[in-house]
Amino acid sequence: MLKYAFEDFFHFLRVERGLSDNTLESYERDLTNYKHYMEHVILKTEWDAVNRSDISNFLYMLKDSGKSSATISRHIASIRSFHQFLIREQLVNQDVSLHIETPKKARKLPDTLSEKDVESLLMISGNSPLKIRNKAMLELLYATGLRVSELITLKIGDLHLTMGFVQCIGKGGKERIVPLGNVAKRAVEDYLNRARGRLVKRQVDDNVLFVNQHGRALSRQGFWKILKTAAKEAGITQKITPHTLRHSFATHLLENGADLRIVQEMLGHVDISTTQIYTHVTKARLTDIYKTYHPRA
Repeated sequence: MLKYAFEDFFHFLRVERGLSDNTLESYERDLTNYKHYMEHVILKTEWDAVNRSDISNFLYMLKDSGKSSATISRHIASIRSFHQFLIREQLVNQDVSLHIETPKKARKLPDTLSEKDVESLLMISGNSPLKIRNKAMLELLYATGLRVSELITLKIGDLHLTMGFVQCIGKGGKERIVPLGNVAKRAVEDYLNRARGRLVKRQVDDNVLFVNQHGRALSRQGFWKILKTAAKEAGITQKITPHTLRHSFATHLLENGADLRIVQEMLGHVDISTTQIYTHVTKARLTDIYKTYHPRA
């Protein structure tokens, strides 16, 4: 049956490769679609009966249903990993996913805020614990370029305010150290001194840095709501996501002369080609400025 190898593969990803819950969910979503197609559309009962044409037909089905090239590429990566596992476990004799071509992804430039819009977003005033917390979170996010998943799992012990840096665990369990500017440092200190204790109250304190109004760790959804409210109050009308501040952090650093390798290290990118997307953003912005202000543009 197809499902047994499927279950073994997820055990392998979870235990031996130690993948995060988010990555596991992505694999499971993609491969559940794949397994369902093999079982119920082309009626395969064993993985060694699946051939290259079956995989191609599955990918054409995704394309015909309107899936983006990025989504199809992700499915291919998941399928390849799974078939490599089947070879390793000697459950099949050949890797039929080996020569499946990955569609070229359209290079989408990340959404960023202007420096003026960032200033407006971070102009959070008020003495309530939640207002103080919100300002500290957004200041820290823009100052460090952390992913939201990294921000909401920060512990108080990850802060080194005297030294001026924050320590975080990124993708793949990799640790990195990111400098923390004075403005963000003061906002975080204010939150620790005046707000966090009032939010935690009598809850069991597990030392998570940012907590919700009930004193427990913030969720991604909780942060997303906070960001949307802050953007609305700041009068920002463009689309904004939790990743927008990370994109803005990188773009503004490069626009102000930062070295690409340093930005790569602060973002925690393994491959510098991932960071290079931000150079396209700065070039696009330069072109817009030129067209706006040059008399013969």
